[in-house]
Amino acid sequence: MENIEIKTQKIYACQISDVPENGGACVLIDGEQIAIFNFTSKGEWYATQNLCPHKQQMALSRGLIGSTGTEPKVACPFHKKAFSLKNGACLSGEDFTLKTYPVEVEKDKVFLYI
Repeated sequence: MENIEIKTQKIYACQISDVPENGGACVLIDGEQIAIFNFTSKGEWYATQNLCPHKQQMALSRGLIGSTGTEPKVACPFHKKAFSLKNGACLSGEDFTLKTYPVEVEKDKVFLYI
């Protein structure tokens, strides 16, 4: 069996104040748009690709966040496809998946692991 090494790099993304409470914002890191979500009501932060895989629109950072049961989610603002903020799975029954990124908050800064 082959060993696969996964490399991640901690990268500064933005200030906490750049992301609205219970909402999202988009950052550009190495040419890729990444949506960062401040799920204030749960005290959690999430990051996903900003590109909605349904209609290929850069819009997820403007989506609505909420929960399905205990699963935090974001819904695309255009066509309402819902995705898990934890693992990127489509919660609307289609075979779409989002890329997700671990988030770390230190003092007033938000970092992503890319």
